[in-house]
Amino acid sequence: MNTILVVDDDRHIRELECAILSGAGFTTVEAVDGADALAKLGEQTIDLVVLDVMMPKMDGYEFCALAKRYYEELPILMLTAKGQTIDKVTGLNLGADDYLAKPFDADELLARVHALLRRYRKVAAAEARLGTLRLVKDRYQVIDAEGSAQELPHKEFDLLFLLASLPGKTVSRERLLDEVWGFEHEGTDRTLDVHINRLRARFPQAESGFGIVTVRGLGYRLEGGADEHV
Repeated sequence: MNTILVVDDDRHIRELECAILSGAGFTTVEAVDGADALAKLGEQTIDLVVLDVMMPKMDGYEFCALAKRYYEELPILMLTAKGQTIDKVTGLNLGADDYLAKPFDADELLARVHALLRRYRKVAAAEARLGTLRLVKDRYQVIDAEGSAQELPHKEFDLLFLLASLPGKTVSRERLLDEVWGFEHEGTDRTLDVHINRLRARFPQAESGFGIVTVRGLGYRLEGGADEHV
């Protein structure tokens, strides 16, 4: 069960967020500002932070910068004022992984939380195998049986890594966009297709032993090869 830290100086908003998250099966921990949130991070294991921007003592920006310095793999969902693009840009530049404008819809909050948790679980796997190829996450490299390494652009690698982790299963376009592009996913439908085509060109099925199949109206599926996380 994942534990989520909810950080907001408004008690009513905190309680609302905790009720939504608890109702979805998450354990919640509350903090009233950034300083309180940092203390909570030192006391227990936190899997994700839902973070307000405007708070006393230590605001969301300062907390985000400090948290990412010491907890690099901690996903942070930042809540911003509706229409305040500068809030979003500032937060993302400081290390926030996604943003949600207030007032928010409960279903969208849960969808973004689930997407972030999936992305970070994926990143936790150090390597994957795809037929005779080895995919090394921290170097974004694909290494063949002879030991030759090819470094891929990050988005292409992340797409291949995700598909390789689910061989034979159709992965929806929405999930691919959420896990690979995250907060950037709006308007990138065509970009997804372009990246898939680039992977097909890099790894022709006749040579690689695997292919990326289009499942019309749903997403993509990787066929051939075997996956093994390390």
